[in-house]
Amino acid sequence: MWKDFSRSDLAHTPAAVRTMRLAALAAAFFLALLCGLFYNAWTYEVDRILREEGSWQARLTLSGEEQAAALETLEQFAQVDTITCNEALSGPETKVVELTFRDKGTVYDTVARIRDRLGLAEDQIQTHDTLLSRYLVTDPRDPDPPLLLPFLLGVWAVMALALVLLLRNAFEITMQARLHRLGILASVGATPRQLRLCLLQEAAAVALLPLAAGTLLGFAACAGVSAAVNRAAAGLPGRQPAVFTLHPAVVLAALLSALVTVLLSAWLPARRLCRIPPLEALRGTLRQEAPHRAKPSLTTWLLGRCFGIRGELAGNALSAQKKALRIAHSSLLLSFMGFTAMLCFFTLSGISTQMTYFARYQDAWDVMATLPDTQLSEFSHTEELAALPGVENCVVYEKRQAAVLLPADAQSSALQGLCGLGALAGEDATAAEGGWLVDAPLVILDDASFLRFCEEAGLSPSLDGGVLLNRVWDSLHSNFRSRQYLPFVQPDTAALTLIDGEGAVLGELPLVGLTDTPPALREGYDAYTLVLFWPQSLWERWPQASRLAAPAQGPEVLVRLLGREGISQAECEALQGEVSALLEQADYACTVENRLTERAVNDQMIQGAEAILGAFCLLLAAIGLANVFLNTLGFVTQRRREFARYLSLGMTPRELRSLFWMEGAVLALRPLVITLPLTAGMVALMLRASYLDPALFLAQAPVVPVGLFALGILLFVALAYALGARKVLSTDLAEILKDDSLL
Repeated sequence: MWKDFSRSDLAHTPAAVRTMRLAALAAAFFLALLCGLFYNAWTYEVDRILREEGSWQARLTLSGEEQAAALETLEQFAQVDTITCNEALSGPETKVVELTFRDKGTVYDTVARIRDRLGLAEDQIQTHDTLLSRYLVTDPRDPDPPLLLPFLLGVWAVMALALVLLLRNAFEITMQARLHRLGILASVGATPRQLRLCLLQEAAAVALLPLAAGTLLGFAACAGVSAAVNRAAAGLPGRQPAVFTLHPAVVLAALLSALVTVLLSAWLPARRLCRIPPLEALRGTLRQEAPHRAKPSLTTWLLGRCFGIRGELAGNALSAQKKALRIAHSSLLLSFMGFTAMLCFFTLSGISTQMTYFARYQDAWDVMATLPDTQLSEFSHTEELAALPGVENCVVYEKRQAAVLLPADAQSSALQGLCGLGALAGEDATAAEGGWLVDAPLVILDDASFLRFCEEAGLSPSLDGGVLLNRVWDSLHSNFRSRQYLPFVQPDTAALTLIDGEGAVLGELPLVGLTDTPPALREGYDAYTLVLFWPQSLWERWPQASRLAAPAQGPEVLVRLLGREGISQAECEALQGEVSALLEQADYACTVENRLTERAVNDQMIQGAEAILGAFCLLLAAIGLANVFLNTLGFVTQRRREFARYLSLGMTPRELRSLFWMEGAVLALRPLVITLPLTAGMVALMLRASYLDPALFLAQAPVVPVGLFALGILLFVALAYALGARKVLSTDLAEILKDDSLL
C-alpha cells in the first residue's frame, strides 16, 4: 500500500520530485568533486615525498661493532616490514639502515622500543615525519605536529555539513507541499513511524539515479580540474604532472557520503513533520508560534526607516526565513570574505616580495650557479664563464664565517652617540670584555672581481687587504622597509682581529678601506654584522684560512653572471643553458638558475594558489546561491498566501514586487557590508606591520576581481528573487483568498 501511495504521490507532485532530484544531484556532485580533489591532492603529495625523500619510515645509524647484532634484533620485531641498507649515506665505520613497517600507526611506538632494545642515542634514530604525517600519524612528543591533512579533512566535513543543511531545506520544502496529504493519512490511523518511512523511501527512490549521475559528474569535473592544473603548471621546472587516479574506496566513500547526506537531509524534516497533529496538518500549513513582543531586528528597522511599511514587511519576511536562509547567509559571507581577504593578502605579499627580492636584486644577478662541496681554490673556469656570449660581468666567490672582537672605543662616533651597539641590536648584541663580539661573514671574491669592486667603492685597488662594509642599521630611527645606516667603526680602522667559532684568536686582517655599499651580489647581510670582502689570493696565502667555519650547508662556490641591461627571459634561459653545459663538462655537480625564470615561476605558483583558493570560494558561493534559489522557488505556496493578504489590503502588484527586490538586496548586500570594513581593517593592520606605503597597495588593489565577485552574487540573487516574484505574482492571488478562511 505504501509503495502505491508513494508512487501516486510522486506522480502528482512533479515539482517536488524535480526539487529532490536536483538537490540529490548537487549533493552527489559536490561531494564527489571534493572527495576526488582531496584524494588526488593527497596522492600527489605522497608521490612527491616518495620521489624526493624516499619511502623509508625510520633510519638507524649503526656503528661497526653493533651492526650484525642490531640487524638480527630488528628482524625479531613483528611490525618491521623491510630492512634496507642505504649505501649512499653509510660510511666506512657506520651503516645507515632504513626501515618500513607493516602498520604505520605503530611506527613511533616501535621505534621507541627499538631504541631501548638496541641502546641507541636520539641522534642515531630518524623518523620520516613528513611522510608519516600524510597518513595522519604524528609524533606524540611533537608539540607542533603537522596539521595540513586534518585541516583539509575538516574542510571536507564542513562542506558536507553545509550540504546536509542545504538539502534539509530542499526536502522540507517538498515535504511541506504534501503536508495536507500527510494529515489525511494521519487522520485515518497512519503512525508517525509509517509516515517517516514513507517519506524516506520516496526520497531514496527519487535520489538513487541523481546520486549516481552526480557522482560521475563530480569525478569528471575533478579530472577536468586536474588537467587544467597540469596545463597551468606546465612551465614550472621540476614539477611532475598530476595523474588523475581514483581508488574504489574513494568512489564508494563518495556514494555513501552522498546517500547518507540525502537520507539524513530527508529524515530531519520528516521527523519534524510527522510530529505535527493531524488537524494542523490538514490545514496545509505549519502553525506559527505567537510572536514575542521584542524589538524589531536592525534590518527591519533600517528598511522601515528607508521604505516605510513596505520595508518593515520585507524585514519581517526575512526574519521569518532566518533559519531557512542560514546557509545562504553563511556561505555567501564566508565566500566573499575569503575571496577578498585572499586577494588582498596575495597583493600585499606580491608587493613585499617585489620590493625585498626582485626589485632589490634586479641589477645584482641574471644567472646564478651554485657548486656544492667545492672551494674557490679548486675552481679554474672563471675566465671561460666571463667570455660566454652575453655576459657583461662575472663574479666567482665563496663564503665563510668568523667573528670580530670590537672594542667599545672602536665604534663610530655616531654609534657611540646612541649608546653603542647594544642600543640598536638589543638581544642580538653579544657583550664581551671591553666591547662587543660581532659576527663577521667573509665573502672571498676572485681577484679580478675584488679589484673591480675596489674601484667601484672609490678605493685604491690592492690585493693586500680586505674591504669592510662599514654600516649598521639604525633601528631606532628607521624601520626594516626603509633602513637608515650609521658607520659601524671609526673611519681610520686599518685592521680587524678575527676570532673563530670557538673563541680562539686567528689574527689580524689588514683593510685596504671601508665602504657603505656592498658589491652587486645576490646576498643579504644581517643588520648588525661586520661583513668583510677578501681577494682570493689573500685568502689562499693567509695561514689561518682553514680554521674559518664554512656555511651550514658546507663549502660551496657561487657564480654570479650579469647580462645586458633589459635582458629577456629567453636570453637568460639560453645563458643558463650555456653555463650548465660548461660546468657539467668540467664534472661539477651544480645548480644553475636565472632571475627572470625564477620570477615567472613565482608568479605562476601564486596564480595557482589564487586559483585553488578562488575555486573553493566559488564553491561556497554556489552552495549559498543554491540555498537562495531553493527558498525563493520552493516556498511559493506560502508566499502566495502571504502576498494575497497584502493584495487584499490594497497593495499593488508593483509594490508587491518591490518587497522581493528589498529582500534580495538585503541578502546580497549583507556579505559586502560586513566584509569590506573588516577587510579594510585587516589590510590597514598588515600595511602597518609591514611598513608599506598605502599608495602602493591602492595602486594594485584587487578592485576588479572583488567587484566581479560581488556583482556575480548580486546578479544571481536578483535572478533568484526575480524568478520567485514571477512565479508568485503570475497566479491569481484573489483565488487564494477564497480558501484563506480555511488556513
